Amino acid sequence: MVWTPAGSSQSLPGQWRFRLWLWRDCFEAELRGESMSQERAVPASAVPLEELSSWSEELCRRELPSVLPRLLSMYQHSDNWIEHIQILKIIVEMFLPHMNHLTLEQTFFSQVLPKTVKLFDDMMYELTSQARELSSQNLEIQTTLRNILQTIVQVVGALTGCVQHVCATQESIILENIHSLPSSVLHVIKSTFEHCKNSESVYSGHLHIVSDLLQALFKEAYSLQKQLMELLGMVCMDPLVDENDDILNMVMVIHSLLDICSVISSMDHAFHANTWKFIIKQSLKHQSVIKSQLKHKDIITNLCENILVSFQSCLQFAEQVTQSDTQDNADYRLFQKTLKLCRFFANSLLHYSKEFLPFLSDSCCTLHQLYLQIHSKFPPSLYAAGIPKAQQEEIAGTFLVTLDPLVSQLLSFQPFVHVVLDSKLELPCELQFPQCLLLVVIMDKLPSQPQDVQTLWCTESQGSGAPARVSLLKAVFDSFEQCSGELSLPVHLQAVTSEGQARVAVTLYQHVCVHLCTFIASFHPSLFPELDSALLAAVLRANMITSLLAMDAWCFLARYGTAELCAHHVTVVAHLIKSCPGECYQLTNLSVLLRRLFFFMAPPQQMEFIQKFPPKEAENLPVWQYISFQALPAGLRRETAQEVCRVGAAQCRRWLSSGHTVAELESLNTVLSALLAVCHSARDALDIGQEAAVVEAGSQLWAFLNTNLVTSQTCVQQTLSLLFPLLGFFIQTLDPEVISQVVTLQASLLKFEPPDHVRLAVLDFVSSLGKLVISPDIQDKILPNLSSVFASLLADRNWLLEQHALEAFTQFAEGTNHEEIVPQCLSSEEAKNKVVSFLEKTGFVDETAAARVERVKQEKGIFWESLAKVTLEEAKWSCLQGQHCF
Repeated sequence: MVWTPAGSSQSLPGQWRFRLWLWRDCFEAELRGESMSQERAVPASAVPLEELSSWSEELCRRELPSVLPRLLSMYQHSDNWIEHIQILKIIVEMFLPHMNHLTLEQTFFSQVLPKTVKLFDDMMYELTSQARELSSQNLEIQTTLRNILQTIVQVVGALTGCVQHVCATQESIILENIHSLPSSVLHVIKSTFEHCKNSESVYSGHLHIVSDLLQALFKEAYSLQKQLMELLGMVCMDPLVDENDDILNMVMVIHSLLDICSVISSMDHAFHANTWKFIIKQSLKHQSVIKSQLKHKDIITNLCENILVSFQSCLQFAEQVTQSDTQDNADYRLFQKTLKLCRFFANSLLHYSKEFLPFLSDSCCTLHQLYLQIHSKFPPSLYAAGIPKAQQEEIAGTFLVTLDPLVSQLLSFQPFVHVVLDSKLELPCELQFPQCLLLVVIMDKLPSQPQDVQTLWCTESQGSGAPARVSLLKAVFDSFEQCSGELSLPVHLQAVTSEGQARVAVTLYQHVCVHLCTFIASFHPSLFPELDSALLAAVLRANMITSLLAMDAWCFLARYGTAELCAHHVTVVAHLIKSCPGECYQLTNLSVLLRRLFFFMAPPQQMEFIQKFPPKEAENLPVWQYISFQALPAGLRRETAQEVCRVGAAQCRRWLSSGHTVAELESLNTVLSALLAVCHSARDALDIGQEAAVVEAGSQLWAFLNTNLVTSQTCVQQTLSLLFPLLGFFIQTLDPEVISQVVTLQASLLKFEPPDHVRLAVLDFVSSLGKLVISPDIQDKILPNLSSVFASLLADRNWLLEQHALEAFTQFAEGTNHEEIVPQCLSSEEAKNKVVSFLEKTGFVDETAAARVERVKQEKGIFWESLAKVTLEEAKWSCLQGQHCF
């Protein structure tokens, strides 16, 4: 009992104070010359407070005008919790049913509920403060805490009575008439759930002492919220009114329920889902009047968080599912339950975003991250947990399918476009693969969109007001480039096949390439400049696999488009090659593209190309060195090959007859490269005289090379790497003395560790010696050096050179007549083991699937760091690209 001052009416027990007020009321009436009816005066003066419950409904109704003010005054002035709840229950149970529902706010709710909320908060504070001292031995604290909890349960029950009364007496409700009720009830509900949620820590290991009352409290609050949601479902709002208290009250209700969802999310999944269902339903019901007031970002953020939490739980249960007796498996039932919860939240997000899309500008980043996070945790992501195949299919068919229409809804929303295509977007390793998947999905959807939407996605933005945005195609190549781990593993995705056919697994490269080509086939003509620019920029990248993807797409475009378009592209690429300042990876990429595109040219266009770049002119050899003559018809192939051979031989003779300066070697290397291209793809087109001219030129050039010159001059190294394979083509007609000189130089050169491309050229030459029968008089000069060359290259630690060395040695050993040299090449036990393992296809590292994934993840991080270093060089090439726009 709370202490009150002696000598005042406040010091009297509640029932006597109530009698005193009623007697005073009678006395004042008599002084005024009035009299009270016997039915009214006698019971009122004689009945104590706790006995008011025996009053009849009719008596309560009649006495309401005089009794209610007294009860309310007592309620306001009382500091005793027990008395508070007694008075509150009497008002709610006996007198509330007789109040005018139109004036409930003024006559009751506004006067009682603020005090009730304060009473509730005080009790909660006292409860939390004293709970720290709770123990099995302290019976006084136990009794106190249990009494407080019982009182709180009664307060919640009284509020439930208020809500039930409003629901029972009104068919439609105007919030303004009861606006104190929802806010007070929601405050009590939230605080109650928070207390229950934190009870483990609040009661310090002694929860069992009060667990029965906490359970009763939770049930009472649960019932109160259900009743409140029923009440709120009856609320009517004028859709023509933009601003009034009803709108603010409804917005407050929705935001408060949102806060409650955050509290109960881990307590009761069904109740949590039902609360969210109500939030979405009310938001959509009153959309026209509350749409501008709602905290859309908070709602979207909370929905996305709930989806991720539920999805994570779903994956954990999926991991634990056993394959035997799946239907009776407890983990499987939990898996299905959480999967349904995932779908519910996803559908809620879908419906909400559809209706409130114009207000979701600041939620686009959250929605984007949601998509990426989900796919980062699901196979085939490198960062996904191991989930049985059956459960993967269930998740994909039940939950992931809901993300597809969400992306469709957002396609035309410009803020979403800016988020996905942000030029400064930096994603952690685990989100790079999902970003690539998202961009592929967007490519699939764009062809069905209006042209303005396609233009929005496919063009860059550099406006001063808007953030910089790259084009969709550039974003695809950027994202694809970041998926080095997924490409090298490789991960597999399910390909979409024709109806009735079994689905097949394809690599990420195949997946992106197919969808990219499909997208290109639907490209609107007005966007062709963006397509050409994006493809060229991707071809010029340092990342080989990305460049190859762009080439594959370009080749598809060449086949899909007209012959004139293909010829135009070949011409542009040829001009780019001629304008290259020197050897670089961009030139290598362009040369591969030119070689591939040339095969798609129709004969008439090939003839036009020859007229534009006549092979008889030396200035065009930089182009012809990269073309495969196999792409030309037989007659044209013979003619152009002979032209290149004739010009090449003449250029070699011109250099030999000049001052033999190193400065002129660069143009000579281009000549040798063009001659090598002829030998690779059109040697049959050369007559004996032309072959002899090439051999003679190569042999004469050889005489000017020595070890010191090769090791000190980069351009001489390039000359040597071209001469080795060129001489290898004519090994059967090559002077044995020249062969001896070549092998001797190679043995000497390898001691100085020349660049990789030189060593690869050495392998190219020595592998061709397997077809040669070496005369006895020169064997002593050639074979010892040859065994030294093979021994050195087989011992190389570079994995690429080692592989080529094993292939070259195997080719030589299988073809040579000089079998005695084979053991001499294997000078160490390590070399022997390498060759044996290579031939038997053994010696591979025994690596588990999990270990391989972990290794690839580590390599991906290292690779991405090194790739960033070439960004500056690629930027320089953008200038060159701009000079040759399509």
